Amino acid sequence: MTSDKTYRKSPTPDGTVHRLRRVRLYRSRTLNGRLVNGDALLFLRSLEGNAADIVFLDPPFNLGKRYSESHPSMDCKPEEEYAAWLLGILNESARVLAPGGALYLYHLPKWAMRAGTHLEAAGLRFHQWIAVMMKNGFVRGQRLYPAHYALLLFTKGAPARFERPRFPAAKCRHCGKNTKDYGGYRHIIDRQGVNLSDFWDDLSPVRHANRKHRRANELPKALFDRIIRISGAPDALYVDPFAGSGTGVVCAAAAKLRFAACDIVLANCEVIRSRLDDLLP
Repeated sequence: MTSDKTYRKSPTPDGTVHRLRRVRLYRSRTLNGRLVNGDALLFLRSLEGNAADIVFLDPPFNLGKRYSESHPSMDCKPEEEYAAWLLGILNESARVLAPGGALYLYHLPKWAMRAGTHLEAAGLRFHQWIAVMMKNGFVRGQRLYPAHYALLLFTKGAPARFERPRFPAAKCRHCGKNTKDYGGYRHIIDRQGVNLSDFWDDLSPVRHANRKHRRANELPKALFDRIIRISGAPDALYVDPFAGSGTGVVCAAAAKLRFAACDIVLANCEVIRSRLDDLLP
């Protein structure tokens, strides 16, 4: 069923009215969820409390990037305004998170630090700070070269699900041997694999035009596969208010999770709809 039905409105302080528009509702044996076009905060407020098993947040970083001609200033707010907006997103995300659910926030360390303090004050439990290696960054101001993004994991109480993934040891592409020396544990590593750590140095944003689905950079599929493997389960509810090109939503749907996703850019929603439709039989 496809619909462009407008089902919620809300005025902003400057009088602008934001609307949520349903782009696609999926109720099939293989896909169960909804895709919405509109403002992320309004979308989160439309969701039932204590319902989401995973909330994934990848908000604009407020670096002045132009994501859309229709919303030219959405990544260029005064810092105090951006901080207040982000805290509102965190409050609503904590509200919709189910007991035992997992909230992931992907952001710059500066904002992750502030957000983490706020989430603890909101009653969530800190679980993990994951450093995701950032390649091809640029030095800004009088600081060291930035080499990672922060991926925070908070839970509402004890996590209902937490799996520690294992992966095969990295091999040298020339000789085929392990790139690290595991000493007396090598036979265990060869048999069971390596535990996933909190430093992910094998990922980077998708930047090449022939590999991404929109003009802006995308997060890699492997990042979402890990998140879903750590905290997900079939029929769990995955919520993504900044869905972008939809890689997280597609990964969740492929893993048989239910989903509720939103993006403010209609063109992004059309990309997500196309990618989800490809999963239909």
